[in-house]
Amino acid sequence: MGQRKGNGPAVRQAVEYDLVELVRLRALLFENLGGHFFSPASADDDWLDALAVVLKEQLTADAVRILVVDGDGDGDGDRDGDGDRGLAACGIATIEQRLPGPHLRNGRIGHVIGVVTDPSYRRRGHSRSIMRSLLDWFEEREVARVDLYASAEGEPLYRELGFTDHPDPALYWRP
Repeated sequence: MGQRKGNGPAVRQAVEYDLVELVRLRALLFENLGGHFFSPASADDDWLDALAVVLKEQLTADAVRILVVDGDGDGDGDRDGDGDRGLAACGIATIEQRLPGPHLRNGRIGHVIGVVTDPSYRRRGHSRSIMRSLLDWFEEREVARVDLYASAEGEPLYRELGFTDHPDPALYWRP
């Protein structure tokens, strides 16, 4: 998949060069979500190193899609003085193969793991463009359903794209 052009910003698949910015944006996602679940007080930054390792492994995985929009210089521009404008936004999605059933004919479930836009690049259609590209990718792979957890800020966009309330209750357990 090359760059997606058309009605929105150019979306491209992430490459290894993007890792530092992907980690920065993922950390920003959790800072923005806040709360004890996403940002526990006991957490340190060790998870960032683990994230970088996993992202590098997943960049070329068939069941993972990591998309980005490059910074355009109109936001906060050159963050570190090296001429690199960084990433404006990113989105990560996975496909999980589960057992087929009457409600899930082929057993393929897509997950949008996170879409985040740098605050200096918001309200420019970056998240929408990334989501449309991810939804195209899911359709190409005949995913039966796509799940995501929406922030209050992102929920209107996801609903506009056709997402509805999940019929199952969302529960979790941590060992």
